[in-house]
Amino acid sequence: MPLTMNRDVFITCAVTGSGSTQDRSPHVPRSPAQIAESAIAAAKAGAAVVHCHVRDPERGVPSRDLALYREVTDRIRDADVDVVLNLTAGMGGDMVFGGVESPLPTVAGTDMVGASERVAHVAECLPEICTLDCGTMNFAEADYVMTNTPGMLQAMGRMMTDLGVKPEIEAFDTGHLWYAKQLVKDGVLEPNALVQLCMGVPWGAPDDLNTFMAMVNNVPEGWTFSAFALGRNQMAYVAAAVLAGGNVRVGLEDNLWLGKGELAQNWQLVERAGSIIENMGARVITPAEVREKLGLVKQAPVAA
Repeated sequence: MPLTMNRDVFITCAVTGSGSTQDRSPHVPRSPAQIAESAIAAAKAGAAVVHCHVRDPERGVPSRDLALYREVTDRIRDADVDVVLNLTAGMGGDMVFGGVESPLPTVAGTDMVGASERVAHVAECLPEICTLDCGTMNFAEADYVMTNTPGMLQAMGRMMTDLGVKPEIEAFDTGHLWYAKQLVKDGVLEPNALVQLCMGVPWGAPDDLNTFMAMVNNVPEGWTFSAFALGRNQMAYVAAAVLAGGNVRVGLEDNLWLGKGELAQNWQLVERAGSIIENMGARVITPAEVREKLGLVKQAPVAA
């Protein structure tokens, strides 16, 4: 496929994530106030979309607490800056086996719940976007599996669509894109799908450019895609994504560093991404333009 550079680019900031990064940088936000403050600063630096997880405020570990999600989203909505809200729906499918000789029963760290519970915070907070991890995957941990069965994805995808929240397909490998196409074919997702190409996440698609272009070439015409890579290649992938016709994601979920020996804050990563985009001759677009492009509707959350 010939490259067609994207001239109107939106930036997503992945604010905190669910990985074990909370003790590796003082800038990784934990409490709802810290997460919202970091998201607001990222929006002021040019992020049109903020992708939010929540964490236990004391321990910094990932959480699915509805009250934490509600506080984060309320704080962001009450701020003096416009931004598109994107909440994760990736939690609740975590399985940690007991080891290679005794895999069952599962052990501490397992968090398996039903589709309705995995989407409960989305139903309550009604963001414009929420993520849909479009497949089961191994990560760089011996006995951990992120589970997303076809049945679970069908159920969650229908709930999101019925709520008027646009799923952002998170594709960690080409097979995830293959199944996402099936979800569109089945009417679970709208034809103008949104997809995030997740590069360099062990053991998904590696972040070499050949694999990246294989992913890009599997995104159907009419879909909108963004892309990111972990760690040192985060900013290189800002340029690669724009050149390949996509949008970009940066943030502390994926990378803690601004430069060698210099820990980043979210707004700094967004600012640097914006500089790269503009130096390539493209334009960073606004939240209002993203809503128009993706057909998003701002909804009022369920009354507390």
